[in-house]
Amino acid sequence: MNSAPENAAAPQPQQSRLSGGAKDLAISRDSLTVRIASRLTPRRVRAHALILALCLWGICAIDYATPGLFDRAGNLKFQDFLQFSISAHLVAQGRSRDLYNSQVLAGAIRQITGTSHIDLKYFYGPQIALPFTLLNNLSFIPQAEIWVALSVAVYFVCVYLITKSCPNVRSSWKVVIPCAIAYPPVFHFFARAQLSAAALLFVTLAYLSFRLGNTLLGGFALGCLAFKPQLLVAIPLILLLARGWSILAGLAVSAAVQLGFAYAYFGHSVMRSYFSVLLYSAARPASTELNLSAIQMHSLYSFWELLIPWPIGVWVAYFLSSIIVIAVAARFWKSSSPLAIRFSVLLVATVLVNPHIYIYYLLALAPLFLLLIDWSIQNADHPNTPALRILLYLAFLIPLFGPLAFWTHLQLSVIVFAVLLWTLQKTAISSRGEGVS
Repeated sequence: MNSAPENAAAPQPQQSRLSGGAKDLAISRDSLTVRIASRLTPRRVRAHALILALCLWGICAIDYATPGLFDRAGNLKFQDFLQFSISAHLVAQGRSRDLYNSQVLAGAIRQITGTSHIDLKYFYGPQIALPFTLLNNLSFIPQAEIWVALSVAVYFVCVYLITKSCPNVRSSWKVVIPCAIAYPPVFHFFARAQLSAAALLFVTLAYLSFRLGNTLLGGFALGCLAFKPQLLVAIPLILLLARGWSILAGLAVSAAVQLGFAYAYFGHSVMRSYFSVLLYSAARPASTELNLSAIQMHSLYSFWELLIPWPIGVWVAYFLSSIIVIAVAARFWKSSSPLAIRFSVLLVATVLVNPHIYIYYLLALAPLFLLLIDWSIQNADHPNTPALRILLYLAFLIPLFGPLAFWTHLQLSVIVFAVLLWTLQKTAISSRGEGVS
């Protein structure tokens, strides 16, 4: 009668040994994370940043130190600025209807560069061309140099403003400045003369507005990202699910004002051409991108595009993974977690869900590093702090090696961003702070 209970109880020591082994493995993994994170001292990080900055900007200086339009490798300097210079000339000449005419753009590129090997398409709203009309009296290189100088100034002002809002980082300028100079997206937006600094400016203004409790103004700043519609794929959905009505209202008003102005200024035909090009590009990204675009992007879409050979499979995987990211971010945003964590999650989700994001637009992630490092210093004893510091180090550096995906078919930056999002989720569960409705 008593033998059955004794036999039933027999497996318990083995089960205990198994659970003990899993616990030991977890402890070992955690201690490894702590050891790695402990090596990322401010002094080492500063040294790494200085080495990276010297490599990137030294190569840039050597490459661009040639007279004329082309660098030592035979590539056009500030190549992406061509589309803005040409569009500004067309608007100034009253030819706005030709903004989205590929043949007109190709002809203008040949006239400026003397070559037909540069393939660019204009996907921005027509209103983007207006500020550049102020530079119409200058030739291409001086135009690009002025824009790049202004963009670099905007970038460092944004870094300064975010750093000043972080009490645990504001005294660490000896680390912040080298890291700001070495941040790979800075090098890329400089070399390309892209509009990344504008996106960073609006993101920075949004965060500072939220910090002051002005959610409507913060939403208005986020709505200014409508100049690059792909940046607003995730944010409105996150705010809608999180019931962030005041932020969503500000965003909607801002985007509507920008769109309404463009419609009133340029007219129906130009705007119809713009939306036709935009929608065509969204529905058939492969037809409007260069052959190697996927390895240069850092979104969920490009991640699946490198792994899955079937277009329908890419879209399915992209939609499912984007839904998960948006749902996680929405849950974060309506929680009582600190603003630094919630805003960082919003930025990561914006990048991951954006189907078309090159490394130079990762410039908008710059506030994330400052905010999370500040939080990690304040919460040095938090169990997720070591993993968070390692992930921030990788998120800073890994996008630079995106082209390796040509051989691996694996975009490591997307994996790092996804793991960072997961780590922030675990962190947010145990964190409390101010809220933004």
